[in-house]
Amino acid sequence: MSKIDEQEYRKRLEQISDLFSRMIQRADELAAERCPYKNRLDQCTAKFGCRNQGKLPTKGGLLMCNGDDKLEYRSAWESA
Repeated sequence: MSKIDEQEYRKRLEQISDLFSRMIQRADELAAERCPYKNRLDQCTAKFGCRNQGKLPTKGGLLMCNGDDKLEYRSAWESA
């Protein structure tokens, strides 16, 4: 078994770290613009009431999300 080149190992770790950092940063940006309970089909996956939920379930049994992603969605969540 060949010996691991310490410098090459650190270089690759930095590349991976940079890649994941950029992915996390983009995910954080998107989370600020879009409700985290809205799936790719614009269905609401929340297990609680929300004013943006549609009235009728869709094919998958989930309610449609009527939010337009331009509003602050957190105020729409109902709390007990």
